[in-house]
Amino acid sequence: MEESQQKGDVSSPNRTEEESPPTETDSDCNHTTEAGSPVAMETNQNQDPAVTLQTPKGGTVVVEGGNKNPASEKLERVRKWSVSKYKCTRQALAERLGRGSRTVDLDLEPRLELLRDDRQRYDHMTKLAQTLSNQLAQFAVTQKSLGDVFTELSVKSQKLHVEFSLNAEAQKFLSKSGDTLTTAINSFTSDMNTLVNKTIEDTMVSAKQYEAARIEYDAYRVDLEELNMGPRDTTTVPKLEQAQKVFQGQRERYQKVRDDLSVKIKLVEENRVKVLHNHLLLLHSAVASHCLSCHSFLQHNMQQAADKLQRCTVDQPSWLEDS
Repeated sequence: MEESQQKGDVSSPNRTEEESPPTETDSDCNHTTEAGSPVAMETNQNQDPAVTLQTPKGGTVVVEGGNKNPASEKLERVRKWSVSKYKCTRQALAERLGRGSRTVDLDLEPRLELLRDDRQRYDHMTKLAQTLSNQLAQFAVTQKSLGDVFTELSVKSQKLHVEFSLNAEAQKFLSKSGDTLTTAINSFTSDMNTLVNKTIEDTMVSAKQYEAARIEYDAYRVDLEELNMGPRDTTTVPKLEQAQKVFQGQRERYQKVRDDLSVKIKLVEENRVKVLHNHLLLLHSAVASHCLSCHSFLQHNMQQAADKLQRCTVDQPSWLEDS
């Protein structure tokens, strides 16, 4: 009995081992997962390499990488830029040679041409005003120097003291009034430079962007028209659809740039009228004040000099009469 129990005890572990599932099943599962990873790797050969992570239980997890390659993206951008640049250059040359058609905005382009003409005229006016200011400044310096000389001579020449003093005061007053007028003209030229070289120039930059967008739009429009006139087959239909899609994008971009430029031109026109209205009146007031003040001072100075000359002048006999 004891022997049979011992034998039963010995056999029971064996039975337990036989009843328990074989551990090879886990290994098979592991092999299955590991075998699946090469498949995932093979399907992503054209993409970034996959990253394999080991789990604590010995399993593997495949994390797929992104499908974007920076080098290929950069190469694709360069290719698209080159194609677009070639088409725009071809369109621009065709327009200059008179062989290509161009889109004309009958409302925007005349206003833009008028703004260009106004800018050129305002720039010329500003340069002339700056030249006048420089000349007046130099003239005022000369007048002041001449007034100083007249003052010295009035002290040294007692017989011509009144005459020299008269001219000295006149030149000094004209010099001060000329400085005031020069300051007013400089303010006018500064504001005109802001209008011409900043406000209108910003609109001219937008006009260049509009012209570039218009040429690009016309280039893709011509390509689409050429494809529409060609035969329709399985090869040209996808190209036609792609060209239609690209043309629609260029059209939207062209319309957006055109609308932005139209708004800028309206704002510049309103700002131009207000700025010129105010500063032209200020410039005229400065010139009128300069002329009136000089006229009033000279007239008053002449009256004072005449009174002094009547009181101080004594006719002395000539040396010929004495002899």
